[in-house]
Amino acid sequence: MNRHMDKPIKLTEVCLRDGSHAVAHQFTENQVRDVVRGLDGAGVHYIEVSHGDGLGGSTVQYGKSLIDEMKLIEAAVDECKNSKVAVLLIPGIGTMNELKQAHELGAQLVRVATHATEADVSAQHIHKARELGMEALGFLMMSHSVSVKTLIEQAKLMESYGAEAVYVTDSAGALLPNEVRERIKALRQSLQIEVGFHAHNNLSLAVANTITAIEEGATRIDGSVRCLGAGAGNTQTEVLAAVLDRMGIDIGIDLYKLMDVAEDIVGPLIPGSQEIRKGSLVLGYAGVYSSFLLHAERAGKRFSVDPRDILVELGKLKAVGGQEDMILDVAAELAKNDKVRA
Repeated sequence: MNRHMDKPIKLTEVCLRDGSHAVAHQFTENQVRDVVRGLDGAGVHYIEVSHGDGLGGSTVQYGKSLIDEMKLIEAAVDECKNSKVAVLLIPGIGTMNELKQAHELGAQLVRVATHATEADVSAQHIHKARELGMEALGFLMMSHSVSVKTLIEQAKLMESYGAEAVYVTDSAGALLPNEVRERIKALRQSLQIEVGFHAHNNLSLAVANTITAIEEGATRIDGSVRCLGAGAGNTQTEVLAAVLDRMGIDIGIDLYKLMDVAEDIVGPLIPGSQEIRKGSLVLGYAGVYSSFLLHAERAGKRFSVDPRDILVELGKLKAVGGQEDMILDVAAELAKNDKVRA
C-alpha cells in the first residue's frame, strides 16, 4: 500500500459543522458540550464547530443558527482537554473579523473553503490564519466537477498562499474510488504539503473513498459520527475507525468510546434517518450540491417534471452553488421538451 506516511493521519470530526445542516442549525450549547466531551474523551484529533456554511453562515439566506456560533465555539474549546477545535470559513460568507474572533476564543485550525476553480479568493484568509498562528488548510469544494489538471493548479495556489494541506472535497458525494485515487495521487505528486479528503455518502462510497484516499497518501481525513452531515452525511467516523483498525492502521482513537458517542450522544440528536433516500442518491448520481434538492423539488411541482431529471441536467451543466436561478430555466426547458415529444 502506497501510503506516503511522512505524517500521521489526522481526523477532523465534522458532525458539529456539516451536521448543522441536518438539524437546521439548531444545535444548543449543551448538545455541543456533550458531543465535544465525548469526542475529546475518545481521542478525536480535531472537532469542527461552525454553522453548516462556515463562520458567518447564520443568515436568512443560509439558515439562522439557534445559538450564536461563537458561543458554541467557546463552549467546545472549554470542553476540550486534548482535541483541537477547528472552524470552516468560506470567503464571501465568513470574514476576517469572524476568523479573528474564533481564534481569540481558542479555535486552532481553519479550513478555508472555495469552489474548485476559485482558490484565488482564499489568499487573504489563509495568510491571516497563519499570521494568527492557526493551522490553515485549503478546502477545494466540488472537486469532482473539474479536471485533475485544474485541481492541481488550484491546489498549488492554496499552497503558495501558505496552506499546510489541501483537501479534495467531494461536496456532492459523486466521486468514484478510481476518481478519488487519481485526484489524491496527482496532488501528492504535485504538492509539498499534506493532502486531505472530505467525503459525502450519497452513493454509499464515503468509507471506501476515504480508505482509497489514505492508500494514496492522504493524511488529513474527515468523518461525521453516525453520518450526521448534509445529504446522506459524511464518512461515518466510527465505521471508518473500525475499518482502519482492521487494516492495522492506528490513528489513536478509542473505537469503543467512539461507538458510545455515536449511539448515546449523537444518535438522539438526529432528526431523521441518515439512510440514503432518493433525494440524497440523486445528488450523488447527478453530482450537484445538496442545497439544490429543495429548489429542484419545488420547480418540479411547478413545471410538472421529475426533479431528478432537473438535477441530472444541472449536473451535466456543472452548476455550482449560487447558480440556483438556473433551476427554473432547466425545469422550464425540460417541460417544453416533454410537450414537444408528446
